[in-house]
Amino acid sequence: MKKILLTVFAVGLWLPLSAQNGTLVDGVAAVVGKNIVKYSDIERSYAQMRVRSGAGDAFKNRCAILENLILSQLLVHKGEVDSVEVSDDDVKQYLDYYLKADLRQYGSKEALREATGFTYDELKEQYERMIRNNLLSRRVEYQITENVKVTPAEVTTFFNSLPADSLPMMPERYELSEIVIEPAISEEERDRVRTELAGLRERVLKGEKFSMLATLYSQDPGSAKKGGELGFFSRGEMVGEFESAAFALKPGEVSPIIETQFGFHIIQLIERRGNTVNARHILIVPKVSSADLLKARMKLDSLATEIRGGHISFEDAARQYSTAKNAKQGGTVTNPNDGSGRFTADEVKERYFNVGLNGMDAGQISNAMSMKTEENRDAYRIVRLNKKHPAHKANLTDDYDNIYNAALVDAKQKYMREWARRQAKSTYIKLADEYCNCSFENLLINK
Repeated sequence: MKKILLTVFAVGLWLPLSAQNGTLVDGVAAVVGKNIVKYSDIERSYAQMRVRSGAGDAFKNRCAILENLILSQLLVHKGEVDSVEVSDDDVKQYLDYYLKADLRQYGSKEALREATGFTYDELKEQYERMIRNNLLSRRVEYQITENVKVTPAEVTTFFNSLPADSLPMMPERYELSEIVIEPAISEEERDRVRTELAGLRERVLKGEKFSMLATLYSQDPGSAKKGGELGFFSRGEMVGEFESAAFALKPGEVSPIIETQFGFHIIQLIERRGNTVNARHILIVPKVSSADLLKARMKLDSLATEIRGGHISFEDAARQYSTAKNAKQGGTVTNPNDGSGRFTADEVKERYFNVGLNGMDAGQISNAMSMKTEENRDAYRIVRLNKKHPAHKANLTDDYDNIYNAALVDAKQKYMREWARRQAKSTYIKLADEYCNCSFENLLINK
């Protein structure tokens, strides 16, 4: 049976539909509760499907697209009934991205209309509707499936149900350990940063725009280009010191200097909305001295020599000298993508861009190399390749974590199918005449 794609499918709905002869007659293909699915929604997705996989059965493909769009609208309808919120700022973030991408692709608003058959404002309206619905349906789907779990027995049953010839080949993967030395920030450097921020705060209090100073001086690359603006956030989304300071402010008020694990900040509250606030900040990150970095590098090269000579184990050295969070675990590295202790070559390259594992054998240790911590601070580390897992066909012994994740996705999809069938029975759904002959795989609709 076909899997329910739901919001995963909707992610592919952003690209504009190239118009045929410059025009597109739009209309309502389906009504779901108080919401509609437009012909243009179907045609836009169908155009992308043809690019990816060819024409196939045009009517059947359009029916499959319509079914997924109805499923998404059922989630939207549920979200509206339950008053699930999507902020204007969340929508704007995606809206700006896609509109700018279109303008880069076509060069001007006039060329965009020529290529798509829609004016810039018409596309903006369509994108805004789709983005808001997509974000809403994602949140509702998460709420519906967040408590779905699978037991080890269910994982085994799922694996045994897979045809042997469909089991994927797993790429070569690696287990790693690391020792990190992040030099401490000197008190002189901390004072320098406090003095710089105090000067910026004073300039704001004297009338200069916080947003302009954030653009010029903030070292938070994500928010600096937006004048330091972070968008709306609720309690629990930011680190404690930052959050406490932000929620204590009144609109327009500027905080004293705040220290967090990321550096030093000043914060200005823009707006308070219910249990959320929108704020902007200026971040200055204190820097480690080049002399201290050199000492860290030399210490790690010395440790690597000691470990290779058998004078101390890698695990003991990690517990004794590493400043990383995994020091107590002997430096064992966990893959943040799946929670396992194994990395593909691409994942290793992403995390350790200057480690060449192809030339290393299991048990070998790298020389000291520079790195950035999670807080974007300079440090050095050495890495040990603990074990290589050769490429192989997936099995329960070596690939349990991957199979568990696949089983969990399958369980959530089954749960969503049952939810969608129940929801469809209690929700008003009406199809346009030309789609009444569609044979849906997951929905029973009174046509």
